[in-house]
Amino acid sequence: MKPNYLRRLGSSDLMVSAVGLGCLQFSRGRGISGAMWPSLSRKEISAIVETSLKGGINWFDTAELYGRGESERALSSSLEDLNIPRKDIILATKWWPVLRTSRSITSSIDKRLSALNTRTIDLYQIHNSFSFSSISSQMKEMAKLVDQGKVRYVGVSNFSANAMRKAHKELLKYGLKLVSSQVNYSLLKRQIERNGILDTAKELGISLIAYSPLGRGLLTGKFHDNPDLINKRHILRRYYASLNKGELKKSSQVVQALKSIAKKYQVTPSQIALNWVVNANGNTILAIPGATKVGQARDNADSMKFELSEDDICYLNEVSSSF
Repeated sequence: MKPNYLRRLGSSDLMVSAVGLGCLQFSRGRGISGAMWPSLSRKEISAIVETSLKGGINWFDTAELYGRGESERALSSSLEDLNIPRKDIILATKWWPVLRTSRSITSSIDKRLSALNTRTIDLYQIHNSFSFSSISSQMKEMAKLVDQGKVRYVGVSNFSANAMRKAHKELLKYGLKLVSSQVNYSLLKRQIERNGILDTAKELGISLIAYSPLGRGLLTGKFHDNPDLINKRHILRRYYASLNKGELKKSSQVVQALKSIAKKYQVTPSQIALNWVVNANGNTILAIPGATKVGQARDNADSMKFELSEDDICYLNEVSSSF
């Protein structure tokens, strides 16, 4: 791994790989997320985690929502199977706020710690902004967890620029800072560059964590090459990924650009797409692609073995400017 691919997470002392592993697909048949992905065996999950680690990935992002804790348990079981020392990896998870109050942040934390088989969560995040409680009360509860040593750093997910700023301001009251914010970002989803989120993150020193950095599979090019693959997806994921003829046609120019540049670097289109995410805006943005196969995990990790030229970044910026 190149030295510049190990980056500081916001204002924290956590040094994370530019590409982490998103673990939604470890839900193992539980909950809505579990129904949308194949149920991976413990052996398959361990192989994906091991490949990721060997490739230089040192952090994993999961959530309470993913399989109602099953993703957290599957991840921790795999780390145990692989005998990975806790100090060698960084664990991030999220509290689900919908139809709950901020009090459940502290009352449910022991379940999260148990699921992850750890005494401390490195990065604990508010999954979205839909809660019965205010951002102020949520950050107050998060600060309590940091004070108790159960959480090291606080992040958010799916927050607007103003909500990010509010969370950051509230944490300052407790001597803390917001270190990260998860966003939907890829060559096909560039709204954060226009709605103030990216500018706010740079101003406040917050790392942005890009989920769906491959455009929910579109940027691999496999659906453009073989549209019949769309019908083999879970019915919810077919529409969740906006895999219709219009979207395929609209994104085809971007995919062709990725294929062209991939030949130049002798890598895959998905590796070019991931490399763009983590390099097009300095060190501000990290990526957390998922993986259901060892080959995908290897592909993700290998995206950190090269660096796109400024000319190639500018070209991709141009062909994806309408997204």
